[in-house]
Amino acid sequence: MAYTEVILTANIPNLGAEADIVKVRRGFARNFLLPQGKALEITAGSTRQINHLKAKRAEREAREVTAAEELASKINKLSPVFTLEAGASGKAFGSVTAKDIHDRLVQDLKLDDLPKHAVVLEKAIKESGAHTVSVKVHGDVTATLKVQVNVHVPASAEAPASNEESGERKPRRKVTSKE
Repeated sequence: MAYTEVILTANIPNLGAEADIVKVRRGFARNFLLPQGKALEITAGSTRQINHLKAKRAEREAREVTAAEELASKINKLSPVFTLEAGASGKAFGSVTAKDIHDRLVQDLKLDDLPKHAVVLEKAIKESGAHTVSVKVHGDVTATLKVQVNVHVPASAEAPASNEESGERKPRRKVTSKE
C-alpha cells in the first residue's frame, strides 16, 4: 500500500487538525482530500504555507478559548431551579436529567451552539437539594453549575390514599359466576 504525506487545511475527525502533517493513502489524498481543498501536497515551498496555517489555527483556537471562558463565567453565575412532583411518601416522580439541564441552559442563555453532551452528569438527580453539575464548554474549559431541585407534594397526595389508612374497610368485590 502506498502512502503519501499531506498538510491538512481543515480539522478532519479521526485524522488531524488544521496545519498537521499526516500520512494517508494516496487514493484518499488524490480522490478526497486534495479535490475538496482539505489538504495540500507537501512540496519544497510548503513550509511557508505550514507556518501560515499554524498561525491561523493558533488565532482561531485563542478566539474559541476566550469565547468558552466567557460562556463558562455566565454558566457559573446561573443556578436553575427544577421542581419534581412527589407522592404521599415524599418520593419524587421522575428525575432531572442532563437533557433537562442542557435545555434550561439553552433557554436561559439563548445559546444555539452548546453541544448536547456538554452537561456531565453521572446519573439523573432524583433527590431534592442543591447539586453541582459540570458543564464542559470547550476542550479544557469546564464550568460548574449549581442546580437546585425541589420536590412538590400535591395536596391530593397528602390525604390518605386508600381506605385502609382511614380505618375503613374496602367493599368486597362482587363475584359473578359464569353459567
